[in-house]
Amino acid sequence: MEVIPVIDLKGGAVVRAQKGERHLYMPIETPLAPTSRPADVIAGFLALHPFRTVYIADLDAIEGKGDHSAAIAALEADFPRVDFWVDCGTGTSAEAAAWLAAHRGDLVFGSESLRDAGLIAGLAQQSRSLLSLDFHGEEFQGPAQLAGDASLWPARLIAMTLARVGSHAGPDFDRLLDIQAKSAGRHAIYAAGGLRGPEDLRLLENAGMAGVLVASALHDGRLDARHLRNRP
Repeated sequence: MEVIPVIDLKGGAVVRAQKGERHLYMPIETPLAPTSRPADVIAGFLALHPFRTVYIADLDAIEGKGDHSAAIAALEADFPRVDFWVDCGTGTSAEAAAWLAAHRGDLVFGSESLRDAGLIAGLAQQSRSLLSLDFHGEEFQGPAQLAGDASLWPARLIAMTLARVGSHAGPDFDRLLDIQAKSAGRHAIYAAGGLRGPEDLRLLENAGMAGVLVASALHDGRLDARHLRNRP
């Protein structure tokens, strides 16, 4: 099972995510990096473990308040061995095509941003895509058909429980198992939100998850180099 570190970008800095309440996010202070600059935080992650993938949430783009496209392109150049998964609030086919042409990474389609019916219908055919099924509390964020129709899903799915991000509450296993049942083994599922430490890694692996997105547990030292050794 792959462990994938996360950076959330807001106003040019990496910010500390807290339960999806984005207006409260502040530049991160972490023992892994001297500043909240994206390059410093990623370098800190890589000093901890040779991660092969990093997830980026461009919060300004998701909220329609600008974007970090140039900064993300610089990260792609500075870290050529890292695969980047990027959620930048893409909601239409035109936006998706433009981003994929400009970047080498994979595009995360957050369900909360999707409005284009044609794009939704074509998600399963997008080879450089992932779908993030976004939940806030018990409410699914996005077009209702995406939550239940697995035929619309691309090969890779992120199950994002926003209320658990930065909460230390543990992964949302009930939701993960529900999505896994709908997938019927046809999709790689990545958990996001609430990871506490190495015991949760074992539980997620035993549940058949392909990977997990994590930030707070890395910054807080609850998941360290010893726990990550011999992992992708």
